[in-house]
Amino acid sequence: MQTSSDRHEYPAHWEADVVLRDGGTARVRPITVDDAERLVSFYEQVSDESKYYRFFAPYPRLSAKDVHRFTHHDFVDRVGLAATVGGEFIATVRYDRIGAGGTPASAPADEAEVAFLVQDAHQGRGVASALLEHIAAVARERGIRRFAAEVLPANTKMIKVFMDAGYTQKRSFEDGVVRLEFGLEPTDRSLAVQYAREQRAEARSVQRLLQPGSVAVIGTGRTPGGVGRSILGNVADAGYTGRLYAVNSAFPEGLKEIDGVPARRSVREIEGPVDLAVVTVPAERVPEVVTDCGEHGVQGLVVISAGYADSGPDGRERQRALVRQARSYGMRIIGPNAFGVINTSPRVRLNASLAPEMPRPGRIGLFAQSGAIGIALLSRLHRRGGGVTGVTGVSTFVSSGNRADVSGNDVLQYWYDDPETDVALMYLESIGNPRKFTRLARRTAAAKPLVVVQGARHGGVAPQGHAVRATRLPHATVSALLRQAGVIRVDTITDLVDAGLLLARQPLPPGPRVAILGNSESLGLLTYDACLSEGLRPQPPLDLTTAASADDFHRALSRALADDTCDAVVVTAIPTVGEGSAGDAALAAALRSAAAAVPAKPVLVVHVELGGLAEALSAAASTAPQAPQPTEPQPAPRTPPAEAEDTGPAGPAGPRTPEAGDRRAAAPPHPRSAAPAPPAASHPAGPADPPPEGTRLIPAYPAAERAVRALAQAVSYAQWRRDAADPGKVPEYEDIDERGVAELIAGHLARGQGLALGDEETCELLARYGIHVHRALPAPTPDDAVAAARALGYPVALKATAPHLRHRADLGGVRLDLADEEQLRRAYAELTELFGTPAELRPVVQGMAPRGVDTVVRAVIDPAAGAVLSFGLAGAATQLLGDMGHRLIPVTDREATSLIRSVRTAPLLFGWRGSAPVDSAALEELLLRVSRLVDDHPEVVAVTLEPVVVAPRGLSVLSASVRLAPPPARDDLGPRTLPAY
Repeated sequence: MQTSSDRHEYPAHWEADVVLRDGGTARVRPITVDDAERLVSFYEQVSDESKYYRFFAPYPRLSAKDVHRFTHHDFVDRVGLAATVGGEFIATVRYDRIGAGGTPASAPADEAEVAFLVQDAHQGRGVASALLEHIAAVARERGIRRFAAEVLPANTKMIKVFMDAGYTQKRSFEDGVVRLEFGLEPTDRSLAVQYAREQRAEARSVQRLLQPGSVAVIGTGRTPGGVGRSILGNVADAGYTGRLYAVNSAFPEGLKEIDGVPARRSVREIEGPVDLAVVTVPAERVPEVVTDCGEHGVQGLVVISAGYADSGPDGRERQRALVRQARSYGMRIIGPNAFGVINTSPRVRLNASLAPEMPRPGRIGLFAQSGAIGIALLSRLHRRGGGVTGVTGVSTFVSSGNRADVSGNDVLQYWYDDPETDVALMYLESIGNPRKFTRLARRTAAAKPLVVVQGARHGGVAPQGHAVRATRLPHATVSALLRQAGVIRVDTITDLVDAGLLLARQPLPPGPRVAILGNSESLGLLTYDACLSEGLRPQPPLDLTTAASADDFHRALSRALADDTCDAVVVTAIPTVGEGSAGDAALAAALRSAAAAVPAKPVLVVHVELGGLAEALSAAASTAPQAPQPTEPQPAPRTPPAEAEDTGPAGPAGPRTPEAGDRRAAAPPHPRSAAPAPPAASHPAGPADPPPEGTRLIPAYPAAERAVRALAQAVSYAQWRRDAADPGKVPEYEDIDERGVAELIAGHLARGQGLALGDEETCELLARYGIHVHRALPAPTPDDAVAAARALGYPVALKATAPHLRHRADLGGVRLDLADEEQLRRAYAELTELFGTPAELRPVVQGMAPRGVDTVVRAVIDPAAGAVLSFGLAGAATQLLGDMGHRLIPVTDREATSLIRSVRTAPLLFGWRGSAPVDSAALEELLLRVSRLVDDHPEVVAVTLEPVVVAPRGLSVLSASVRLAPPPARDDLGPRTLPAY
């Protein structure tokens, strides 16, 4: 695209899609010689005032010379970027490298002058801020370290863009012009500004999808049945408050309505704006639908249609084209192959999904990549009776399908400051950007609980349709990193719902001490054992006997909650002879009353075959408004599929795919219009009314293990919240030679793209960070071994370092405490006799280290998750049992302390069975120094210290390895971008 005189090829990697402040998207790309007409057209649409601000003088049109200058770049010293929507420019930015006197220059000059121009219709959307992030990243790549900008004082919007960016700045005023100079290296403040803008933009983009003012269902069938017609009915039946339209190009001329909803042959025929289009047409027709939506100004799409990456390579390319096309119009996509979206807010009441019933309103946000799992989640949260009590409902639900565009990260951004969501539940089959997910999860978890279950944990591949980055980390490591970020990670959908129900309506427990009371001694003992298994500290169960009345339960629960040695209470209950629904209601009221008196401690109920009690606990019967009685015949209720664990009466059966014969096909159509729907109370088929805000609802569980597991997860999360309030700090060490190590690394990498350092090089590099490796000398012959021992001093150790024997003392490849030459020669002969020649064994002699506990410290940079520090005890604990702890780098002092204590074998370090405790402070310092090394120098892609012998006083690193490579890209430090397609 550039002429032969240009110094660099077209930098395609600078192209990116970005989310703007209002939630729309734009494409950022380099300006080329082919953009002359676009540039002229763009400039003609800019106001005279904006042109004046850009050129400091009236400048009505661009000359041919201007067009040539603004479209011909060498992509090094002169760079121009454009933000485009629908293929047309909406804003431009350029930099020109300058020298000391402000004249054009080339490298090594490291300063450039930058200037912006934004079309007036798009000002206020955050376009200039996004372009500044991208042009700064380009400049850093080309060796530019500072930007300078001259701005008229009246151009306050542009001054604000620069001032708010968070870079270190210098401001001056001369000759009526404001001159701004700022460095381009990311700072804590610039990253904070960038992350805040990212959150607002991505949250707004999801908000446009979940809170639309108007919805068009494209692909609505002419006859009852079918996906499009069913979704149209679901939207209308939920009482959607906005304008609703049915769209199908096959509608006959003159058709005005279908089921009372305005009907149109194309979205272009809709008179007003359309915020959300639900697309249900076959995949081959989707491109023309997207074009129509884009031209009409639709803000977002939910694509139900399948036949994309879920159908193979051709479908994957079709999916990429879909995303590119939608983004070119500034639209975001949920799907394709999506189940749909739901928002139960009274202000919206949107059910644009295949779920035929609207979930009950509540405080839980649901995200599922799988439609089938979405069905299961919605169904379980509806269900009452013998299963988990449905103590709360749903705020929003998103099923992302193939997750081509909108992902769990985007929904997390929305939930973070959504006042109607208190708990976030997520089913993830893949994590496209683990580094970003952990960052967002940590921030979200600090404000509200985030519970995650991971599917396809052991499959080794992402589900069809999901484009994810490869990670070399095992699932256990990823899980540990999620827990470090505050995520409540569970293994099953049942656990996901159990934890969500507890967290949605009960306070976080202040500690692990649990009181147990109930009318069954056996059930109390089961609960006690379950608490011990989950690491809780239960008190002996209080047996109220089977004759206990509701008042007895009330008094016992009140005493337990008032006890300062109790942090949570588990109530166990079994049915008694003659107890009926009235007794259930009385017991539920008694428990709620006692719990309400002490609102700072959670209460859970374990019940056995008490459908009435479960129902009573989940409903505020004394204050909740009653659902209106139907005044006309209603269709027969659907029967839920049988489930082994849910044996009691059930609520709505959960979503299913509409078929011919659905109730909308059998019942006569009732009038619907594009006007806002009446209140939900006038819809007999709508969800049950939620309990009043603030009602103390108590979750009930059919098994002690499930209740206690949910409580244990809440206890761990509450502890994480307390720890997160003071995360610690990354310490500074005066003896670290950061510059010297950088020079060493540069010299080593000059020899190749990636290499493992030799022993001497490794020792030299680590020593500059205060990590000293115990000296080992090669011993290719017995005489060399003796000479090495004399140099080191007896006693010594003789070790075989061949890969199959390294770190395998159990195989006999190590001889310790050799006190003299005779013992050393005998040991040498034994090793060569047992394992082969010295060339095969690679023996070394090493001075003896103080006795202690053998540990291993590792650090690795994963291309997807980032830098990870790992710790465990050497030998079988890590190799056989996988008992390793993990933390994201950089590690703080508090995280280093918790990392050592996170492994199951940690008691061996702290005086287990009368042994001497090791020097944990020295071990923590070693972890922090390794973390600093990898964080300061991303070229250090792997470090292994094994074994590290930790003694009661000090430690000894007996072996170390370091691997260098060019640093992987850090997209979390670069400009905001959407995943590339």
